[in-house]
Amino acid sequence: MKNVVDVKELTKRFGELVAVDHINFEVRKSEFFGFLGPNGAGKTTTIRILTGLSKPTEGRVSVLGLDINSRIVEAKRHIGVVPEISNLYDEFSAIDNLLFMAQLYGVPRTQRRKRAEGLLKTFGLYERKNNLFRTFSRGMKRALTIAAALIHNPEILFLDEPTVGLDVVAARSLRNLIGNLHQQGIAIFLTTHYLEEADLLCDRVAILVKGRIIKIDTPKALKAAAEEESVIEFSFGREISELIEDLSNKLPEVKIATVDHNKLRIYGGAPTEVYDSVFSFAKGKGIKIQSINSIKPTLEDAFIKITGLSPIVMAIEKGGK
Repeated sequence: MKNVVDVKELTKRFGELVAVDHINFEVRKSEFFGFLGPNGAGKTTTIRILTGLSKPTEGRVSVLGLDINSRIVEAKRHIGVVPEISNLYDEFSAIDNLLFMAQLYGVPRTQRRKRAEGLLKTFGLYERKNNLFRTFSRGMKRALTIAAALIHNPEILFLDEPTVGLDVVAARSLRNLIGNLHQQGIAIFLTTHYLEEADLLCDRVAILVKGRIIKIDTPKALKAAAEEESVIEFSFGREISELIEDLSNKLPEVKIATVDHNKLRIYGGAPTEVYDSVFSFAKGKGIKIQSINSIKPTLEDAFIKITGLSPIVMAIEKGGK
């Protein structure tokens, strides 16, 4: 089987709202596939459909060659799902949560404890196996939730925003664990609004905006496309976000994105004209330019070029955080 997921013209409506709008993509065997987009783009709706938690309004979806409308029970035996909010039980210990999930997935009784303890060791949780789930840190809860999704040795793992709300250290640790899983040959479908996460982990990414896929390619290819135009970063001596519109009027042919309260990036245009315009703008506003850098494009830069959206939009977490 070449593809583990095939999606054709998938559409999901909630009344007048079109959450997913006629999207097409496939996930290849053993591929790490990223679904990248701001919150509200339709990522979670898509993953809920792919895992049988929601019915599509239109379109066809098959997972591991099985139609999700008619054979979802069979498909679920071969997929692991890690929802954004953990589905484990606070009053169970780590080992009991895994044993219970093993029972639900139909893992033979003689294999359950061995698999559960093996996963606890893999995820660095073995010493805490008898501790209640509610006593775990947020990062440990995410790790155990992923372990539970692997208890039946699935062929594809669906991860919905796995590192949302984690601190930097916990998020890095979890990304390493996920990356190691991929090295073992399991296909992974990741939804994320973290551009760096997608760049680090994914073989290919689909960029989703307002329910529509606008680009699918490797992070390397997306960054190469962005490299066709110059990216220049300017740091100023004070807050400049309220002056972006004035600068945009001086450089109508470029894209300008705020990186920080006193820092911006300019995409495209002739570098000499960009320098002259920014120097003139800064002098006219009485603003000191602290530094200038020519930037090698990142996936964030590619995202800005493709979508026209600010990276600030991607940084906003669910709940407005």
